[in-house]
Amino acid sequence: MPALLEVRSLEARYGPSKVLHGLDFGVEEGGITTILGANGAGKTTTLRAVCGMVKTQGEIVFAGSRIDGRATESIVRLGVAHVPDGRGTFVDLSVEENLRLGAYTRRDKGEVAADFERVYEHFPRLRERRRQQAGTLSGGEQQMLAVSRALMLRPRLLLLDEPSFGLAPRIVQELFEIFGEINRRDRVSMLLVEQNAALALSLADRAYLLETGRVVISGSAETIRNDEAVRRSYLGY
Repeated sequence: MPALLEVRSLEARYGPSKVLHGLDFGVEEGGITTILGANGAGKTTTLRAVCGMVKTQGEIVFAGSRIDGRATESIVRLGVAHVPDGRGTFVDLSVEENLRLGAYTRRDKGEVAADFERVYEHFPRLRERRRQQAGTLSGGEQQMLAVSRALMLRPRLLLLDEPSFGLAPRIVQELFEIFGEINRRDRVSMLLVEQNAALALSLADRAYLLETGRVVISGSAETIRNDEAVRRSYLGY
């Protein structure tokens, strides 16, 4: 499959501190790539770099066009949606109001109503709570809402930052099953940052392992998942 996202020699910094040191990675059209690594490895910064939230050097090519140096809103309009760590829901607004905000950049207003139905099919609990204030939802429901709000952009690429954080194992399993369904049914490509390496590798088709801002291992998710030495040395399971 052709690459939807290609990243070459990516560097990123916060002020004088360089965090990423020449990353090369990609996401295939319709594929799921996961980025793994310990806390502080540069995973979250990688997602922020892709959507223009940090100062970068190197090339970021999305759908054949360079997007490095572009404003975040411009990148969003191209079809890149970011679900940050901490979920970022608007807690004082209702579920439905949060979803409407997710579609704010779209001009095809006639199709937005259909996308509400599509999101509610993926997350039936949100339909039940559509009038409810987002701040009163459970942690798992807030994560579902954050993902749904991103889907209302109708993205080609979904950036997911630690979607399992702080959630019960049962909810995490359900959420990842829905990610797989969204990928298969809606053909949304995904770049997934995740601490739960076993779960991420079971969902992804390609994986990159970061250590202090550098790629130390890359390959198919299946190969890395089945490499006992890699799992013990780097992934802790």
